[in-house]
Amino acid sequence: MSAAQRTGGVASVAVRPLVEPDLDRADQIFRVAFGTFLGFPEPETFFGTADYVRTRWAADPRSAFAATVEGEVVGTNFAADWGSVGYFGPLTVRPDLWDQGIGRRLMEPVMACFDTWGNRHLGLFTFSHSPKHLELYRRYGFWPRFLTAIMKKQVSARAPVPGRLLYGELTGAERADALGLCGALTESVFEGLSLEREIVATQAQGLGDTVLLEGAGSGSGRSGLDGLAVCHCGAGSEAGEDVCFVKFGAVRPGQGAADRFGRLLDACEQLAAEKGLGQLDAGMNLAREDAYRRMADRGFRTWLQGVTMHRPNESGYSHPDAYVIDDWR
Repeated sequence: MSAAQRTGGVASVAVRPLVEPDLDRADQIFRVAFGTFLGFPEPETFFGTADYVRTRWAADPRSAFAATVEGEVVGTNFAADWGSVGYFGPLTVRPDLWDQGIGRRLMEPVMACFDTWGNRHLGLFTFSHSPKHLELYRRYGFWPRFLTAIMKKQVSARAPVPGRLLYGELTGAERADALGLCGALTESVFEGLSLEREIVATQAQGLGDTVLLEGAGSGSGRSGLDGLAVCHCGAGSEAGEDVCFVKFGAVRPGQGAADRFGRLLDACEQLAAEKGLGQLDAGMNLAREDAYRRMADRGFRTWLQGVTMHRPNESGYSHPDAYVIDDWR
């Protein structure tokens, strides 16, 4: 009996950090793996001009990992640090090596990242109809909760949204202040949640921009932010050609949150129109009931659906009172 047969996996598999010369091969495997699983006729073209591999590697190369067999990259996985929240993906393996334990090997370094970062709520997005995916992640303590809908709508012209700012148009000093306000907003949504990594990476890589909604205060002051949305725009980002993708969005919770959410959606659509993009994409966990209904009422329709898995088996910021956009892909 070979070593591979004894262990249920590939005998020579090794896991190491993903490095820049790996990126073309990693991107190819990512597309073929998803395209093959979903039955796409030309899997190597799946996801079109969207880029998940290079963008996530550039955001933090230390949290990107490659599995190799005899020195050849055969799979990858990525971890993301959102303060108290951590998630991972996409985890992809070359299709001819599926079901040989490589996915489990690629889980090991991302779980170590979460331990190092001290994230207290972990998650992922996966296929709700795939028992093998659900069972793999259950082994690491993740539990399936509500479905998450990846929704889209056609962009239409919008009147300018009052109080809308773009992070990319701020000065250096203003950006530092804005990051502090963003941190205060996300802290109010979920203790310790921070999107600073995504905001800075989106700007540094030229992937899009972050929409900021000023909050109206009393007197001559301001009461922080009413909302924020990290948006990827166009080819080479996670959005793809002609798409504005809201990677994360949130509004200040409490009274008036639903109205603030509508204003944030308008501001994102305004950005898409300004960029000349025809489609607006946004992910919504169905546990956020009113937010989902309001998106549907505005013409958003689901084009891809999966399930988020949580560790521990708690709601995190996916509950009926939350007005948050994300999908953990």
